[in-house]
Amino acid sequence: MKLFFVAGEPSGDRLGAALIAALRSLVPVDIAGVGGPLMQAQGLQSLFPMEELSVMGIAEVLPKYLPLKRRIRETADAALASGAEALVTIDSPDFGLRVAALVKAARPQMRVIHYVAPSVWAWRPGRAKKMARVVDHVLALLPFEPPYMTAAGMTCDFVGHPVVAEPLATEAERAAFDGKGPLLLVLPGSRKGEVARLAPVFGGVVARLKVNHPDLRVALPTVRGVANLVRELSANWAVQPRIIEDAAAKRGAFAAADVALAASGTVSLELAANGCPMVIAYDMHPLTLWLMRRAALVDTVTLVNLVSETRVVPEFIGRDCQPEKIAPALEALLADPTAQAAAMALTMARLGRDGEPPGLRAARSVLRALGRA
Repeated sequence: MKLFFVAGEPSGDRLGAALIAALRSLVPVDIAGVGGPLMQAQGLQSLFPMEELSVMGIAEVLPKYLPLKRRIRETADAALASGAEALVTIDSPDFGLRVAALVKAARPQMRVIHYVAPSVWAWRPGRAKKMARVVDHVLALLPFEPPYMTAAGMTCDFVGHPVVAEPLATEAERAAFDGKGPLLLVLPGSRKGEVARLAPVFGGVVARLKVNHPDLRVALPTVRGVANLVRELSANWAVQPRIIEDAAAKRGAFAAADVALAASGTVSLELAANGCPMVIAYDMHPLTLWLMRRAALVDTVTLVNLVSETRVVPEFIGRDCQPEKIAPALEALLADPTAQAAAMALTMARLGRDGEPPGLRAARSVLRALGRA
């Protein structure tokens, strides 16, 4: 079986790598496409560096429109030339679904599978019907998503969220972060634009926390594409963070942290898996933020809040993303570290923590969609 994969961000790279490994445990598979280091470790030779696609927001995309358009055409041509029986697009719908549209226009019989249902329950619900024009089958990460997809005309399986299968820290990995004073985990995102926008704010939060906690320690996990930028922007923080790129050290930091300050995104689920209380903060270009707020259908951007059907995780978005507002919320969690425990446990249960690994569930869903189960 030949499959062509397209992933555009680190989270999609993790999903793709797990899916490829699970498929190979079931059937022989040849792969091609676009992916990051984890998919490349599974044998994928990426057409170009995946980091070129890690752009978010309407205003942020505009300056890179022409290069991205060329990459869309290049990727679609490669998919058609690969002889694959299916195109598997993973998250990054603004890129992947444009590739899918070109592929379907040229070869309607080629199956398209999209991994990670778009958040039509949060904003732009019309995306589901538009997506159904080029997508045959969807692999959903959240249990409430399949009805939205099937109503639009696609088949869809809830396959579980990959966070429930990710390994937790060993005692030795956690113990590597033992020390005097509270440990703050700072997570400013995986895209250059969001890191550049959030790092100064998060640095301001660190300075405020240090006033009441002179022995504050800071850990800052990051990814390959933004590591140098993170180092540059955090160099003058009131507490010099321990910058982490190693996977084992990242697990240890998540397990050992007393509290986390994180950008909006799936990282909230990683924190919940580790039982780490969190505050979410995010800012973006004012035009992008204004457009998204006008289209919003839900009152929270945090997945822990949504899946648990609570609102226990504080959020500071847009104009509220200010150190003087964020720091008190972190202080409150340091004073009451169990405040989010029940919601985090419920989130993990609903995402499939005690079931079959999501990668294997996704692989079985792909095979069923292609008539190979």
